[in-house]
Amino acid sequence: MKVLRVGLLILFVGAVLAFGAVDVWSQSLLEAGAAALFVLWAIVAIREPDARIQWSALNWPLLALISIGLLQLLFRGTANPFLTRAEVLRFAAYFLIFFLTAQAFRTRRDFTLLAWFLMLLCFAVSLQGITQHFTSSGDIYWTDAFNIQTAFFGPYVNRNHFAGFVELTLPTGLAVMAFRCVRRDVIPLVVLLSIVPISALVLSGSRSGILGFVFELAVLGLLVRNRSVERWKTPRIIAAGAVALVALAFVAWVGAGLAIQRFSLLNVHDVPLSRRASMARGAAHIFREYPLKGCGLGTMVDVYPRYETVYDGRLVDHVHNDYMEGLAEAGLLGGLCGVFFLWEFYRESRKAFQAQQAHLSLALHAGGIAAVAGLLFHSFVDFNLHIPANALLFLLQVFIATSPPLPPSASRPHRSKARREVSAV
Repeated sequence: MKVLRVGLLILFVGAVLAFGAVDVWSQSLLEAGAAALFVLWAIVAIREPDARIQWSALNWPLLALISIGLLQLLFRGTANPFLTRAEVLRFAAYFLIFFLTAQAFRTRRDFTLLAWFLMLLCFAVSLQGITQHFTSSGDIYWTDAFNIQTAFFGPYVNRNHFAGFVELTLPTGLAVMAFRCVRRDVIPLVVLLSIVPISALVLSGSRSGILGFVFELAVLGLLVRNRSVERWKTPRIIAAGAVALVALAFVAWVGAGLAIQRFSLLNVHDVPLSRRASMARGAAHIFREYPLKGCGLGTMVDVYPRYETVYDGRLVDHVHNDYMEGLAEAGLLGGLCGVFFLWEFYRESRKAFQAQQAHLSLALHAGGIAAVAGLLFHSFVDFNLHIPANALLFLLQVFIATSPPLPPSASRPHRSKARREVSAV
């Protein structure tokens, strides 16, 4: 399964670096890669008679949503069959990657790899974003070939989606520190891997992203308090305070004033809350028109102009509210799939988090819960779940948060004592 693990990690990284995989070429590569990895896994599973399939109840709502799209195509219940077909293929790729992730990552070593992968990916992309912000003349990747006429940050064409990326990857490092999963000599490295993304998030100026991160900190704090086996004594409080001061100093150095200004002023690329509210009302009108099955997966860009209440001359491909867009495109059937998915996530993640387990497993569950909660909070005013790279990272954190707990390591003193007794004999 090593090739499968490497292939999945390449898909995650490639989707992020390819502008969030929002272009047709990058989505096509993502879908082809998911299909190729599934064929590879099927060949390996068939050749191994003792292969065991790891199935999650969260697979069912994903399959149900794909089925809704297929029914819309079959019974001509979509406003644009081409767009719905493309969306169904995208959801199929999401499902395959979510399913394959559960098959590829099972052991303690696998989850340790995932933890470092998320921390390093978050740091590397954030560092690229900071460097690009101060050295680029308005181009992604410092080249005119990728000149984007939007408020981009890092490899994302929208700073709010970069903020969604940080919300999905940063909690892992914070949870690793909070639950003391690494040796003391590694803590400075983890602190560095966390401070840079926080600075990039603030520098990006995404107001909803910053508020979502604050919400994640609150969720993570509640989780730490719920499972903390010892009180935070003075040395630990001093250490946490020192980390916070270093983070604040670094944020101030890279330009906190820009973020503060973003909360008081709008620029030409911003979508004000009043406009987002009008988009949500338009989506609500579509939902009332197609209450059961929706207007068709992926057809918002085609259907919305007929229900637009406030026109500002801009094309609306998404309504800056993942929940209202889901109801408009998939109706009550899609809404039920979403509720079932969230309920299963809550039930499975709560069960996994409260189980007796290793510190690393506990930290990964907490980080996954905080990441998912933060993006769900952000989704009230944005459409991160419609960005393929962020959708994949969201499903990765869902998998981590609901994965079976890793048992605590065997007590080393007991093993040493046993060895001494054997030697004495």
